[in-house]
Amino acid sequence: MTVTATAKHAVRELAGAVLLLPLPLAALAGAFAGGGTWRWGRGRVEDLRAEAQEAKDAAAAAFYELDTAQRELLITVETITAADDSADAAGAAVAFRALGERIDQVSQEYIAAVDAHDLDSGTLDAAAASRATRQLRAARDSLLRVKGELERFGQGLGPLLARAESQLAKVAPAVERARQALREATQALDEARAAGIAAEELAASLAALGPELRLLNEGAGQHGIQPTIRRAEDVRRRAGAIAAEARRLPEQAREIDRRLSSLRTRAEAITTRSEKVEPVLSELRRRFSLACWQDLQGAPEQAAAWVREAQEALAGARRARQAQRFKEATALLSQAHGLLGRADEAVSAAGERLQRLNEVSFDPSKEIERTRFVIKDAQRLAMAGRTIPDPRHAGPLDRAVERLERAVSDLENGGRHPDYWLFLTETEAVRAMVASVVEDIRSGN
Repeated sequence: MTVTATAKHAVRELAGAVLLLPLPLAALAGAFAGGGTWRWGRGRVEDLRAEAQEAKDAAAAAFYELDTAQRELLITVETITAADDSADAAGAAVAFRALGERIDQVSQEYIAAVDAHDLDSGTLDAAAASRATRQLRAARDSLLRVKGELERFGQGLGPLLARAESQLAKVAPAVERARQALREATQALDEARAAGIAAEELAASLAALGPELRLLNEGAGQHGIQPTIRRAEDVRRRAGAIAAEARRLPEQAREIDRRLSSLRTRAEAITTRSEKVEPVLSELRRRFSLACWQDLQGAPEQAAAWVREAQEALAGARRARQAQRFKEATALLSQAHGLLGRADEAVSAAGERLQRLNEVSFDPSKEIERTRFVIKDAQRLAMAGRTIPDPRHAGPLDRAVERLERAVSDLENGGRHPDYWLFLTETEAVRAMVASVVEDIRSGN
C-alpha cells in the first residue's frame, strides 16, 4: 500500500466515522480534513506567540527593575563620593562603574532580543516564536542576575553611606551659620554707618563674600559636601571678623579721640617741665663733679626734639582720624606715645639724678648698707644645707664683696668732689651680680 493510498484510506475511514458522530463532534472531526488542518496549526503558533509575549513582558519588567535599582544606587554612590574622599569611597565608585558596564552589556542583550523578534508579525511561525521565548527568557535571567549583584553591592555600601549621611547632615547647619554670620555682619556695618563711620574697607570685604554665598546656595550636590562645609566655615569666620571689626569701629574712634587729647596734654606738660631742666643742670654742675652730670648735658635739646616729632605724629594721627583711617591713626598715636616717653625720661633724668646724688652725698652709708645686706642674704642662701659653699656661687659673691669695698674706698678718697654717680652705678652693678647668683642657686645651677 502506497502512502497516497493509505492517506486516502484513512480519509475515507475518518469521513465514515464522522457520519456516526453528533454534530459538534462531526464539526471537530471535519477540522482534520481540508481547511480544518490549517486552523489546528495556527492555534499552536498563537500559543507559542503568547508564551513569547509573556517572556518579553517578564524581561521588560526585569529591565525596568534593574534600571530603577541602578538609578537609586547611583544616588547612593554620588552621596558617598561627595562626602568621603577616602580610598574606600573611591574604590566603591570604581566598583560601581564596573557594575555599570555589566548592566550596559545585559541591557544591550535584552534590547537586541526584543528587536530581533516581531511577535505581532503575521508571518511568525512556531520555530521563530520558540526562539524568541528562549532568547527573551535568557535576557530576563541575565537582567535578574545582574540586579542581584547590584543589590549585594548596595548592601555592602552601608557603612560608607552612614558615614556620608553623617557628613551630609552637617551641611545645612554649616551653611545656615554662614548665612547668619553674613546677616550679623551686614547689621553691624549698618550700625557703624549710623554712628558716622564709613567702614568702606569692611564693606568691600563683605561684598567679596557675595560669590562665596552664591556657591553655597548652589548646594553640596554641585560642589561636594566637604568643600561646601569648608566654604561655609570660611564664610562664617570672615563674616564674623567683619562684624566684630564693625562693632569695634565706633569705640575705636572714641578711643583715638581720647588718646589724641591725652597725648596733646602730655606734650604740653613735658614742654613746660623741660623749661625747669636747665636750673637743675646748673645745680648739678655747681655741686658735683663732671662725671656726675656730663651725660645729661644734651637732655633739654633732645627732649625738645622728641616733643616736636611727637607733635608731628599727633597732627598726622588727627588727619588720619578725620579720614577714618583708624589703623594709620592708631600707629601714629603709638609713635607719638613712644617719643613722648623718651622725652619724659630725658626731662626727668636731671631731677632724678640730682635727688639721688643729694641723698648719697648726704649719707652714703644707706647705699652701702643696702648693698651689703643683699650680699649677706645671698651668702646665707649659698650656705643653706652646706658646710662649704659651691665654688660656682662663692666666687661671684666674693668678687661682689671686693667690688663694693673698692667703690667705698674710691668714694672716701675722692676728695672734695667725689664721683658719687660712679659710686651709685657700682653699687647697682654689685646688686645685679648678687641677684644673678641668687637666681642660679634657686634654679639649682
